[in-house]
Amino acid sequence: MSTSRVSLDKEMEDLNCDILRMGAIIEQQIREAVESLTAKDIKIAETVIDRDDEVDRLQEVIEDKSIEMIIRQQPIAKDLRTIFSAVKLATDLERISDIAVNIARIAKRIIGQEYIKPLVDIPRMAKIAQDILRTSLDSYVKRDVEIAKSIVSMEEEIDHLYARVFEDLIAIMTKDASTVHQGVQLIMVARQLERIGDHSTNIGEMAVYLKTGERIKLND
Repeated sequence: MSTSRVSLDKEMEDLNCDILRMGAIIEQQIREAVESLTAKDIKIAETVIDRDDEVDRLQEVIEDKSIEMIIRQQPIAKDLRTIFSAVKLATDLERISDIAVNIARIAKRIIGQEYIKPLVDIPRMAKIAQDILRTSLDSYVKRDVEIAKSIVSMEEEIDHLYARVFEDLIAIMTKDASTVHQGVQLIMVARQLERIGDHSTNIGEMAVYLKTGERIKLND
């Protein structure tokens, strides 16, 4: 194996480590964003918001490393696809971080209020969102098609929970106009969590593409 090949493989491995580090931070952001809502803890919400800067820095690191690899190593074919995929993946991850921040900001707006319904399904959605993110990253790093396809059932479950939260809150708001403001905020939280599934399937689709060269949709 040539020295340049060994060097490129090492840089690819470092890039994967950065991606997994970014994913771990974001997974924690998701968990803590919803925890700030359920525990009515403004400090946790602020921690989630503050960590967005760390995620943004890691995205920049991944992008910079990718550009440097292209310039210095001049990769071709499969290696080039892998590098471009890493940049796109970092973008999806950054957007998931933004989602967690959005939830934390909503929490800060309403945690001083009495909740109009027990928060049961939203924490369930958050748990699935963490699982689907972790699974999608696992499929990407391992280039495992079967792991990527397992995302489909998780995304269906999170979609089902979102529909239930939406219907429940609409019913409450219809009966009592005073609940509308908070109800809309909680629907927004559920919608944000549902979007994590969409971004995570993008990552799974990249895993399949890098392994097989086939472009598929996991969330049809």
